[in-house]
Amino acid sequence: MASSDQTLFHYCLLTLYITAPPTFIALHFLQAPYGKHHRPGWGPTMSPPLAWFLMESPTLWFTSLIFPFGRNFNNPKSLILISPFLLHYFHRTCIYPIRLYLNKKSPQKRGFPVTVALMAFGFNLLNAYLQARWVSHYKDYDEGDDGRLFWWRFFIGLGIFISGMWINIWSDKVLVGLKNQGGGYKIPRGGWFELVSCPNYFGEIVEWLGWGVMTWSSAGFGFFLFTCANLVPRAVGNHKWYLEKFGEDYPKGRKAVIPFVY
Repeated sequence: MASSDQTLFHYCLLTLYITAPPTFIALHFLQAPYGKHHRPGWGPTMSPPLAWFLMESPTLWFTSLIFPFGRNFNNPKSLILISPFLLHYFHRTCIYPIRLYLNKKSPQKRGFPVTVALMAFGFNLLNAYLQARWVSHYKDYDEGDDGRLFWWRFFIGLGIFISGMWINIWSDKVLVGLKNQGGGYKIPRGGWFELVSCPNYFGEIVEWLGWGVMTWSSAGFGFFLFTCANLVPRAVGNHKWYLEKFGEDYPKGRKAVIPFVY
């Protein structure tokens, strides 16, 4: 049984790394059809708040389901380590969809493609298994100098994670606030928006870099890699959309997602 679980874990981890490069390439040529890039031809749609709730939900219920079966389940370090992961996804699964639902003036009342939601649901199942299984079962919490190396990595990674989460939530709040004003899309201004077009994506990338440091694992860094493969092309597409829509009015000094770089 242990051998079969380890085989499953390694195959899932391999899948995460193998799919990241083609995802990065594909999304540079074909933007996922939701939000600013909504377009017909992707089959049936559903309510965006419901789509976000359903496709992000495995990170909560599937993690909670498999976590107790890990050999480190009773180790307080494992519970502490998984907490930032669950905190992010509680916000993404529960709080963010509520904000979308309450936003009555949003220009994005078009449906969310069911096909895209299903793909995201499948990825979150895979990733929830990898992160939860690593933290609860495969991680060695006594490595280094009597486990003190764990705390160094955890607190450094946590600082990075919290910084990224703050940027992500603040940026989403600004964008939702603009939608609540009505009148269509507007140029976001202030704070991190003066540096990049998509600080919400930059913040999430920073979050999962912090998670990689905290877990110090191929699973954690694989998730960071896949996040970059998914969000960097999305940010580039949004940046081009802003430039095309607003033309000369759009700040020319802004980068797409990485301040001063890209």
